[in-house]
Amino acid sequence: MKRTISVVTTLVLAGLVVTSCSPLNKMKKRAGELKYDVTPEVLEEKGEMVDVKIDVTIPPKFFNKNVTIVATPVLKYEGGEKAFASRTLQGENVQGNNTVVPYETGKTISYMGQLPYEDAMRLSELVVKVQASKGLKTVDFDPVKVADGIVATATLVNNQPAVVLGKDAFQRITPEQNESAIYYLINSAQVRNNQVKSEEIKAMEQFLKDAKADENLKLKNVEIQSYASPDGTYNWNDRLANKREGSATDFLKNNMKKNKVEEYKDLDFFKKYVVAEDWEGFKKAMEASSIRDKELILRVLAMHTDPEVREREIKNIASAYSVIADQILPKLRRSKFVVNAERIGKSDEQIRELAQTKPSELNVEELLYAATLFESNADKLAVYEAAISQFPNDWRGFNDAGMVLFETGKVAQAKAHFEKANALSSNNKIVKNNLGAVELKNGNVKEAEVLFGAATGAGNEVNYNKGIVAIIKGNYKDAVNYFGSCNCVNAALANLLAGNTSVASKKLEDGKNDTALASYLKAVIGAKNNDSATVMSNLKDACAKDSSMKKLAETDIEFAKYFQNADFKAIVK
Repeated sequence: MKRTISVVTTLVLAGLVVTSCSPLNKMKKRAGELKYDVTPEVLEEKGEMVDVKIDVTIPPKFFNKNVTIVATPVLKYEGGEKAFASRTLQGENVQGNNTVVPYETGKTISYMGQLPYEDAMRLSELVVKVQASKGLKTVDFDPVKVADGIVATATLVNNQPAVVLGKDAFQRITPEQNESAIYYLINSAQVRNNQVKSEEIKAMEQFLKDAKADENLKLKNVEIQSYASPDGTYNWNDRLANKREGSATDFLKNNMKKNKVEEYKDLDFFKKYVVAEDWEGFKKAMEASSIRDKELILRVLAMHTDPEVREREIKNIASAYSVIADQILPKLRRSKFVVNAERIGKSDEQIRELAQTKPSELNVEELLYAATLFESNADKLAVYEAAISQFPNDWRGFNDAGMVLFETGKVAQAKAHFEKANALSSNNKIVKNNLGAVELKNGNVKEAEVLFGAATGAGNEVNYNKGIVAIIKGNYKDAVNYFGSCNCVNAALANLLAGNTSVASKKLEDGKNDTALASYLKAVIGAKNNDSATVMSNLKDACAKDSSMKKLAETDIEFAKYFQNADFKAIVK
């Protein structure tokens, strides 16, 4: 009996020795000799993903020639875990297509993996699980923690895209103008009866009368432009043009006096211009004519600047000059009257009142302008809806109503309005930006990016929105460029993520942004600079403004060194 027990005991002990000395257990026992280098040292969210690079150095004479290892990085966090893709390694004698690790020399293996980011991962740790196998036998190594995670600062981006207004073209003061002319005989400055009774002059008289009768129309001045045609000597033409200016002025003043337009008494009301030889008018008339040799004549004008040489060369073109003298030159012997007036539009008070009581009495520009005079979004929306009703073919009413809806959180309704604006004005960059803003707000980053590309040039709002997209995609340098000189919170965040901590801090200070997010970012910058006073003061301010910041800070690995700090705990409790 004693002998039987002794034999059994011996066999069991022998089995334990064999087992403990098996290749799998030997490798497990030496697993602490594996060296892990993780990049980044603390995992980060970037482009809505978590990327990791692990370099594992396997020492010489560690990896048994007949063993296969499956290594799996696993991200563990409260409530769950997510595994990265596994990597299989094999010894030199194993038949397979996996990476071979030489027994004598060992090897450094580089691994790269990626996981979609989830908010639950904010406080997590990365462990490597290893299972070794030889034939049908397997052994699990003890999991090894290799990194902490996850820096999720990029998720702080304020995804509130900027929308663009379809601006009104309202002008309170609009210019109105009337042009007329009297024509003279050759070498004459006398105003003829048939000229003062022309339809042009009658229209000018009526314009002056109407301006005096209309309290909203103010006469500004009259330009009297007198010319001589470019034939004859310059000195003669200069004297002639001045005489024409005098006779034209006398005629106009008498006409205004007769019609009780009192401005005739004001010398400053008349702006006088005299052109001795109207070569510019001659050129325009030639270009508009069908004279056979006009191209030759235009070349003469281009080649010579001396008026006498021009006249001589043109006269040498005998076949054309008689036509010129008959059709072109008489039109240049003139005095032109340009009456300038300004129409004074409705006051802001009148426009506001009509927008609310009688919007039908406002034109589209006045209606769109009226909306900008109200503070309340409800009032603005009511005015834009009136513009839509009265001017259904103008894209701006739909666009601007959509803008108000978007800014008040009614994204679906805003999208419907933007789509109507897009149907009325296809390829409109302003509308494309606003449609992109809807897509970005709804989390459709790719669609938003395409629309913002189509909106390029519509304003700074487009670059601002492209900056948001760049942060979400992890392109921090691009985001910095898109935000440019903007001192907004997102611009500060972009610089912080790109490593420009001092620039980020300056933008927050210069922007004088008083939001909870601005204070929170200041606290993050303080943590990066090991400035605990800045961390605590700004974190306290952020949490006071927005209590949700407490939970955010409590799980933000940027503040990991303060997790056990009593002041920190008091702030986030």
